[in-house]
Amino acid sequence: MDPRGGVTQIELEYMVHDEDAEPIALPFPLLEKLADYFSDELIIGRGGFAVVYKVRLKALACPAVLDNGVLAVKRLFNTHMHEEQFQGEVECLMKVKHKNIVRFLGYCANTQENISDYKGKMVMADVQQRLLCFEYLPKGSLDGYITVYLYMT
Repeated sequence: MDPRGGVTQIELEYMVHDEDAEPIALPFPLLEKLADYFSDELIIGRGGFAVVYKVRLKALACPAVLDNGVLAVKRLFNTHMHEEQFQGEVECLMKVKHKNIVRFLGYCANTQENISDYKGKMVMADVQQRLLCFEYLPKGSLDGYITVYLYMT
């Protein structure tokens, strides 16, 4: 692991394949790059609080392998979650481990100062990025299964 606290893509690849790996803090630049700078083409879900991206890890650890895992990266909208709420959600997700629950791999809490125009004045504003990273399950959303099940019964 990077001594500055960052995780590399290779370490994330190994983590995806290690079911005993604990969820960790993931650097925003890594998730941003893997999600192709949050390309609309990678969106697999959208809700009132977040957008979910399907991210393929291109194998760096073993270049002969073309695909070394798939992740679901949930990018939370800034306006809906305060720091304490985000921390509480991450703490809950870190405790949950069960074969029938999607595996939580990590989180990202990044704040960057940007200068923006606000009512004709240039102001310094904190831009928060809050992301949650899960294993990707290819068979669709739980919502879809519940809807089909309820329709059939």
